[in-house]
Amino acid sequence: MDFLSMFAALWFVIPLLIIGVVIKSPRFKGWVGELMVKVAIKWQLDQTQYQLINNVTLPTDNGTTQIDHIIVSVFGVFVVETKNMKGWIYGSEKQKTWTQKIYQYSSQFQNPLHQNYKHVKTLQALLGLRDDQVYSVVVFVGNSTFKTKMPEHVTHGAGLIRYIKSKHQPVFTQNDIKQISQNIQQGRLTPSMKTNREHVKHVQQILAEKTRVDVETPACPTCGGLMVRRESKKGANVGKAFWGCQKFPQCRGVSNL
Repeated sequence: MDFLSMFAALWFVIPLLIIGVVIKSPRFKGWVGELMVKVAIKWQLDQTQYQLINNVTLPTDNGTTQIDHIIVSVFGVFVVETKNMKGWIYGSEKQKTWTQKIYQYSSQFQNPLHQNYKHVKTLQALLGLRDDQVYSVVVFVGNSTFKTKMPEHVTHGAGLIRYIKSKHQPVFTQNDIKQISQNIQQGRLTPSMKTNREHVKHVQQILAEKTRVDVETPACPTCGGLMVRRESKKGANVGKAFWGCQKFPQCRGVSNL
């Protein structure tokens, strides 16, 4: 069988391979997760009381930040971060990173509450809102299980709707809702492929810088935590720089530069 005959016989395999790669990509999974949340919000929340704004990219002092969903209602503004993940999820409210475990494989990812904190603060600055008028919500979709106790604003699927409906105290008027929605539309960057590409580039730059810092900064030999550059203030090594544990004085681990 020559090459052309082989290609003609197997032409259908190429699109299937491409589809398989796309489906497994983090970007596609993220899009699916956002779509699932969007559909749930539209079906289960009264659209006359809750206004949904999706995929909002806002400018910041050093780039951009992108919010998956904003829900505006008289009961507050809900800033929603979605995570389409499977496996066991470990984490606490104050941890810098959380852990995903699938069988024997473990990986770490940024604490989504910390990620959403930036979204909330950027939106507050744009709209001039108080802390009690804005709610941060993280919703996981996909086949995942929390293996540590999570705060009420970190939830699975339908738990998002329950959390939103649990807020009964009005903090805005209908006129406020119209103005807030209008201000978001005016303050956001134009939704487009170019906006998305520039935001992804900004995120990649942040991750590259973080990786560089993590590589250059050693772990504490005593507790395993991060270390910071310090300088001896007395003794024979006065003026000499060294690595000292950031938890000092609780931890006194040191390393030579």
